[in-house]
Amino acid sequence: MERIDIKNKYKPRICKIALAASDFLSFNASLWLSLGVVYFLFNDLYRFIPAEQFEYRVISHVLLSIACVGWFLIRLRHYTYRKPFWYELKEILRTIAIFAIFDLALVAFTKWQFSRYLWFFCWAFAMILVPTLRFFVKSMLNKAGVWKKKTFILGSGDNAREAYHAIQSEEMLGFEVALFYDDENITGETEILGLPLINNPDDIWRVADLKEVHFIIAFDNDNLDKSLTWIRELSKHHCRSVTVVPSLRGLPLYNTEMSFIFSHEVMLLRIHTNLAKRSSRFLKRSFDIICSVIILALASPLFIYLWYKVTRDGGPAIYGHQRVGRHGKLFPCYKFRSMVMNSQEILDALLKSDPEAKAEWDKDFKLKNDPRITNIGRFIRRTSLDELPQLFNVLKGEMSLVGPRPIVTEELERYELDVDYYLMAKPGMTGLWQVSGRNDVDYETRVYFDSWYVKNWSLWNDIAILFKTVNVVLRRDGAY
Repeated sequence: MERIDIKNKYKPRICKIALAASDFLSFNASLWLSLGVVYFLFNDLYRFIPAEQFEYRVISHVLLSIACVGWFLIRLRHYTYRKPFWYELKEILRTIAIFAIFDLALVAFTKWQFSRYLWFFCWAFAMILVPTLRFFVKSMLNKAGVWKKKTFILGSGDNAREAYHAIQSEEMLGFEVALFYDDENITGETEILGLPLINNPDDIWRVADLKEVHFIIAFDNDNLDKSLTWIRELSKHHCRSVTVVPSLRGLPLYNTEMSFIFSHEVMLLRIHTNLAKRSSRFLKRSFDIICSVIILALASPLFIYLWYKVTRDGGPAIYGHQRVGRHGKLFPCYKFRSMVMNSQEILDALLKSDPEAKAEWDKDFKLKNDPRITNIGRFIRRTSLDELPQLFNVLKGEMSLVGPRPIVTEELERYELDVDYYLMAKPGMTGLWQVSGRNDVDYETRVYFDSWYVKNWSLWNDIAILFKTVNVVLRRDGAY
């Protein structure tokens, strides 16, 4: 889709109308779809909605949909603020769940006939249709350039570069970075990451549609005065869209609450270590058990088939390799065997005779072209099916569906100070590492992913990672 040439002042209005219309249509389509499903299943509609109540039920649903769109518009600012996909999706589903309860209360208050089939199908369809159609509409607006917003990053150091990479990873934010700015260009660079680097503030103030530009202040920590100066200058020029990216790293972010002391420029951040709470661990454990049982039931034919194929070359189909669990307790991590029976001897001989292979092994404890892998082993590794038996580890309480990747004892020293975070949680069948490049990322980044996950655990993050895992497995990203 080619970009549409629209004046910047009209773009926010078009986005608001298009996104609000998509949500309104989704809400009302969910009702009609639920009516169609009930009629298809039972060949009778008026047994669930009496004819004299039909019109009132349709009108009430339309009014609920208008109220919900108003909530998205005014309270959550979904049609103007740019929020990361998974964060916005959580807010959408939570809002729909609340309005589903409102619908129940309305039926009870009016004493209309209640049909749990219609209610369930209606709001289940809403939870699917609203985020799906909104994502589709936003994608179309983004490709047409309407959702795009010109963005200037103020800063040229590590913090500014990291802010840029974070923005690029969330395409649906719509931030189109046009340039970097820093008046203290010590290195003499003229561009950063392929974008121009300017050092004259007049070049910024000369932008005609300054109020439509999004500014990201991302100076490094030793440039606090510069950040404060630009906050003041942007306020003077009536810039409406400003984001500050502090160069503060390592803190838990999820559910962190910000407050301040009146008349003092002291920001108070109250952090939450969610996995330290017994209720959080109970919730995570319950989620693991329920999902593992469901997956095992659905995948049992595949499990039996793989067990048969692996045993064809002799030896057991499943083996347990000692890994480090929560609080440093060792446990056998189950996998379908993907290597020949004398794999250790082959590895020792290879590392002695091939310096390049030894260097690769010492770096990540992995080999891209591993001669020990069997034919079926190569397939189950690329599809991650070799890890299917770890569901039994999950049921035994040794692992979790989502968590830090299981490591051997020798790897603990490579975690350095972050080893404490690793030991706080159970290793996971999948995790941030698996959905962020797997074997294509270096070891230091893997450690960062593991510690970030533990510091910012939430059940919603687990759900998001599980969905991302399905996509990664299907594409076989970074698997070998």
